[in-house]
Amino acid sequence: MPSRHESKRDDRLVYDVPEAGALLGLSRNASYEAAKRGQLPTIKVGKLLKVPKAALMRLLEQAGITKGGTAS
Repeated sequence: MPSRHESKRDDRLVYDVPEAGALLGLSRNASYEAAKRGQLPTIKVGKLLKVPKAALMRLLEQAGITKGGTAS
């Protein structure tokens, strides 16, 4: 059974750049490099870079990644 913290994470609308990168198997540095190159969709909130969950999911769908974690 997921903990309260885990279920809250699933409801989030944005991720930090390293968190989004980790979901893609990227290191912290590689995540920021991908964001800098425009390969990882980001929005700026004040001075912070965030990755919208919806944009990340669209990116994965375009790449053919399914919910189970495999390419279709």
